[in-house]
Amino acid sequence: MSELSIPELSLVVLVGTTGSGKSAFAATHFLPTEVVSSDDCRAMVSDDPNDQGATTDAFGLLEYIAGKRLDRGRLTVIDATNVQPSARKSLLALAKDHDVLPVAIVLDLPVALALERNASRPDRDFGAHVVKRQHDQLHRSLRSLKREGFRTIHVLDSVEAVAEASFVRTRLFNDRRHEHGPFDVIGDVHGCREELELLLGRLGYAISRDDAGRCVDAAHPDGRQAVFVGDLVDRGPDSAGVLRLVMGMVAKGNALCVSGNHEAKLVRALGRRDVKPTHGLQETLDQLAAEDDTFVAEVRQFCDGLVAHYVLDDGNLVVAHAGLKEKYHGRASGRVRAFALYGDTSGETDEFGLPVRYPWADDYRGSAMVLYGHTPVPATEWVNNTMCLDTGCVFGGSLTALRYPEREVVSVPARATYYEPVRPLAPPQRDPEVLKLTDILGHRVIETEHMGRVSLREENAAGALEVMSRFAIPPAELLYLPPTMSPVDSSSRDGLLEHPDEAFGHYAKRSVDRVICEEKHMGSRGIVRVARDGSGVIYSRTGRAFFSEEQQTSVLSRIADAVTTAGLWAELDATWLLMDAEILPWTAKAEAMVRSQYAKVGAAATTALQATIDVLSAAAARGTDVGDLLNRTRTRAVNAALFVDAYRHYVQPIATELGIQVAPFQIIAGDRSTYETRDHQWHLDIADRLVAADPELFRATRRFVVETADGSSCSAGAAWWEDLTAHGGEGMVVKPLDNLVRGQKGLVQPGLKVRGREYLRIIYGADYTDASMLARLKQRNLGQKRSMALREYALGLEAVRRAVAGEPVWRVHQCVFGILAMESEAVDPRL
Repeated sequence: MSELSIPELSLVVLVGTTGSGKSAFAATHFLPTEVVSSDDCRAMVSDDPNDQGATTDAFGLLEYIAGKRLDRGRLTVIDATNVQPSARKSLLALAKDHDVLPVAIVLDLPVALALERNASRPDRDFGAHVVKRQHDQLHRSLRSLKREGFRTIHVLDSVEAVAEASFVRTRLFNDRRHEHGPFDVIGDVHGCREELELLLGRLGYAISRDDAGRCVDAAHPDGRQAVFVGDLVDRGPDSAGVLRLVMGMVAKGNALCVSGNHEAKLVRALGRRDVKPTHGLQETLDQLAAEDDTFVAEVRQFCDGLVAHYVLDDGNLVVAHAGLKEKYHGRASGRVRAFALYGDTSGETDEFGLPVRYPWADDYRGSAMVLYGHTPVPATEWVNNTMCLDTGCVFGGSLTALRYPEREVVSVPARATYYEPVRPLAPPQRDPEVLKLTDILGHRVIETEHMGRVSLREENAAGALEVMSRFAIPPAELLYLPPTMSPVDSSSRDGLLEHPDEAFGHYAKRSVDRVICEEKHMGSRGIVRVARDGSGVIYSRTGRAFFSEEQQTSVLSRIADAVTTAGLWAELDATWLLMDAEILPWTAKAEAMVRSQYAKVGAAATTALQATIDVLSAAAARGTDVGDLLNRTRTRAVNAALFVDAYRHYVQPIATELGIQVAPFQIIAGDRSTYETRDHQWHLDIADRLVAADPELFRATRRFVVETADGSSCSAGAAWWEDLTAHGGEGMVVKPLDNLVRGQKGLVQPGLKVRGREYLRIIYGADYTDASMLARLKQRNLGQKRSMALREYALGLEAVRRAVAGEPVWRVHQCVFGILAMESEAVDPRL
């Protein structure tokens, strides 16, 4: 049996006369879904597979279907005669448009056999001259198939060859999805051998040397593999030494390497082609001239065999010298190779005479991480899940690697400036205080430390932009917004929508052994940023100033004094602190809502229902059967009274000089650190110290720790909640005691709210405890709310991380804006 190879991703074009058995051959060797038949397409558009008048429409449909399959990376087989170059031309263009390799499989069988087969088929009533003409056209085409652009050609010239044929699907050279690393991806070396040796040593590789003391290999004791992004050569002091080391590592399986544009140029130069020895090429040629001919031949063979990009780790990692758009990942064509080697250029040159390149990474939205080099940058930076690792070692910068999957950057400084850059290494700096619409509008992807990539929908940005531009405090002061919080799963208990058991169970399933239950104050969420001198800002969870300027000054002054009294400035080594708190009373921020919504509803309900009861009672006294209606109305009147009691509890004024109280429950960050890794008991202990320093201004937050695997502890926690809510409390928030927790599937919910039975009347309406209504409410879907809570949580942590790291305002604001934008997602506001 003859085994023929075809690329896993390719466009396979069958070539053969009518009656040569192409359809049977295709059915034997390929899946039915992989084969697109011209006869089938004729039938689809005309109900007749032999209607030659429908050929144009049929082939339009055939190419459309084939294009959709190739878009999705599926091998596609074209079942048509394809004996004329004009028929194959459009198929070759289709393969080129989708950056896949075209394959020709020719069934060159005798005319007599084809005529015999056609004679047995009543639908093939055309004359023998048609088959003979097709056969002649096929034979005239055989010599031109390669010239036309087919990369693989298999000619089966006998019945036996057709019968014995079998196919093996081969991976493309760039397909290394089966290799999972871990990897150390290394940026442009450019002949800096000493720095490369130092970097490999820092990464943990053991370097091997030959008898002459030259580096010939480097292996990692843990089996890690280095991946070089290309441009090993030119400009630096020892390109030959770098090549010797990398070639040795690749040969031993300790490294992979993609081609850079400098390797491509070196291959042409070593092949005696007319190449201008610019951009450091002459230095490499001079260094290679000192080597023996065997080594130079090996260098040419090695560089010539380098692929333009690799797809690794199930498609999660792509390495290409100049980067690669998502649609090119795993594809093979001249266009893909050109992009991988040179980037996306405009054809213009800048003031330094260098090509102007489009910032393709700004628009990248792919799921795969793309690591690249080519254009040196002063420092690495994540841009939409891509990173440039060329930090200009040869220009006096550094040589950089990224550990994958750890996402850890490792660099060593250059020992010297070996080559003066034509263009300054550091691009013109953007004003860190200036925001751009392009930072926030459109479909955005933000890299976060704790959740990876967080996507923002384009349609959600408009509402957030309205709020931010018209009502929010200045972006430079807006360092953080708190995430939304999901309620617990609906309770299985009669008469209750929410109960602590579901919160404890949620965290127990995620291996969170201890949780802390925190009293939920009925106030308004307030973020306090206070400096040692009493300056700062207090704002709401939508970024609006919480108080008038005069009142804010008074409150901040008191807070700063309390922090001083508690000794926190020195203890935390901070000049400013960012706190998450509830500010009471509720009417400090929500008075208009209480008056216009709750109070009016309560007044209308109590008045109208009592009047209805009076009328129904009178009717009942006259003997009218209104008993059921009267009982239902009395129940509703009780519910209305409970509704009024529920909101009245939270609007009582606070009899102090300021008229407000602050209940801090978490210290988000200071100017030197973020505190998400400190457990919640630490945060609440800090809050207690503030209460002790100024008990008139600050209010304590009661709490209770529960062991989720201990039934008696869970029962005690539930009893604590019942007592809290029985005395008018809103409810509690259950949080992992350790604060930031990562489970098997990523971040664990930072908190779940468990609201009291009576408080929920404010949210769901006075009659929500009616059995039928409660049953419907228990069917609520929390998936979207919890997803949003986690994404907002990750963005909030990323915002303060960037702020503390001193990153530009626009970088911090991207995250804060993203949190507000997510609030536009379609989620039940009662959750």
